Amino acid sequence: MSIKFTVNEIRYIALFESMTGAMVKDCIIDDEHSKVTFVVKNGDMGLAIGKGGSTVTKVKRAVDKGVEIIEYNEDPQQFIKNILAPAELKSIKVIQKEGKDKIAIVATDSPNKRIAIGKNGINIERAKLLAKRQHDIANIILK
Repeated sequence: MSIKFTVNEIRYIALFESMTGAMVKDCIIDDEHSKVTFVVKNGDMGLAIGKGGSTVTKVKRAVDKGVEIIEYNEDPQQFIKNILAPAELKSIKVIQKEGKDKIAIVATDSPNKRIAIGKNGINIERAKLLAKRQHDIANIILK
């Protein structure tokens, strides 16, 4: 599945990569919440954050928005775990019934469910969008 980036997303990706040296796989701009989410290549998390968070702090100042960084993973379960961090998840099952879309069923306890959902559902909505774009998972169900 190919992702079409907007002009602004391309600008943010170029800025982020030049400032951090980390490779960006995906970018979501959330103007409503003044936040940019970057998905970086597996193994590039350290470059993206920098020593003591110095690099990500510079990026935040440059884009004048909150910045969130998520590490990509080929394994859809690990990727969902990365997206929903810091929520502690008990299990993640990705299932696909014949002729149906792939869905992820995530089990966690009540306090972690609140973290995974986020205020007004912002975290789970972003997780669904990224899971769809990166692993073609149609839905994430929290139990």
